[in-house]
Amino acid sequence: MEHLKFYRGKRVLVTGHTGFKGSWLVRILTLAGAEVTGYALDPPTKPSLFSILELGDTIRDVRGDVRDLQHLRQVFSEVQPEIVFHLAAQPIVRDSYRDPVYTYETNVMGTVNVLECIRNCTSVRSFVNVTTDKVYENLEWEYGYRETDRLDGYDPYSNSKSCSELVTHSYKQSFFADGRCAISTCRAGNVIGGGDFASDRIIPDCIRAVSEGKRIIVRNPYSTRPFQHVLEPLSLYLTVARRQWEDGKLAGNYNVGPDDSDCVCTGRLADLFCEAWGQEAAWINRSDNGPHEASFLKLDCSKVKKTFGWQPRYHVEEAVKKTVFWSQAWLSGQDMRAVTDRQIQEFFEADGPACQDGSFLRAVMEDDSNV
Repeated sequence: MEHLKFYRGKRVLVTGHTGFKGSWLVRILTLAGAEVTGYALDPPTKPSLFSILELGDTIRDVRGDVRDLQHLRQVFSEVQPEIVFHLAAQPIVRDSYRDPVYTYETNVMGTVNVLECIRNCTSVRSFVNVTTDKVYENLEWEYGYRETDRLDGYDPYSNSKSCSELVTHSYKQSFFADGRCAISTCRAGNVIGGGDFASDRIIPDCIRAVSEGKRIIVRNPYSTRPFQHVLEPLSLYLTVARRQWEDGKLAGNYNVGPDDSDCVCTGRLADLFCEAWGQEAAWINRSDNGPHEASFLKLDCSKVKKTFGWQPRYHVEEAVKKTVFWSQAWLSGQDMRAVTDRQIQEFFEADGPACQDGSFLRAVMEDDSNV
């Protein structure tokens, strides 16, 4: 809980805040008492988690494109952020095949622009660039990739995020060697959770199918991925940003993913979804001969566990149940901000090395000024 206490009163800028992970992150930060500014395009899906929770009413909501350096500079100048989380991206592998130029412009030059703004904004003391587990040269071997393994990326999305890593490393060495701003990248595995409405993702595809009374189509049921609940990597991002603020030597590159037992194939994930959903939910295997995607991928998270004492809190079965619960609540018309806040509270009050004072988040969530 220390990293949540730390954020009270801090000026925090989140790029990509209207996306799935960004929406969960700004809600956590708001509940923790941070002064949150979001910079992003309109929500990328309809419906969207950002709109469902009406988060634009709870933070400083700025619409802008990370490719627009002039506008981004203006926002940095006005906000004078102390901490920056960079989540803005074109995040879909298949979309990167359809529009590689936009993908590279957003994921590479967008990162350049954010770092350029940080270089010229002396208020920023901690920066976390969120990339992906797909930044590695994937040889489809059975052990998890480590932070020292070679970067590459087969498809335009994966490669552009690998480039984002290299850009961050170059800026870090070239302009921040004096330590005035601590800089890290976090390479997260596949996330699931309530409020993801993206196309070409297994859980959103499952929810769309069952809500329409259809069978779920699984394109690659034997592909293995490191699935984790969205709150898992977000808690790590928050920890990294705090700890490197306190000790710049902790800045670095970090994998964040589930334990090996929770790296499952998409067919198994679909089974877990159907079991949790009930109501005769079922899936079928139907390849659509789409573009290349890796069939096996997992991460070695030893570094982040040793450095920060971080441990995953949910196994994949519980992550799926939490996602199904949120989705069924939304479909039944419940108060989704309350449902979301309750899941955040449950996660951060769970037993674990980073959660020993549940009273803090409870008190924050009962403070109307933050909700």
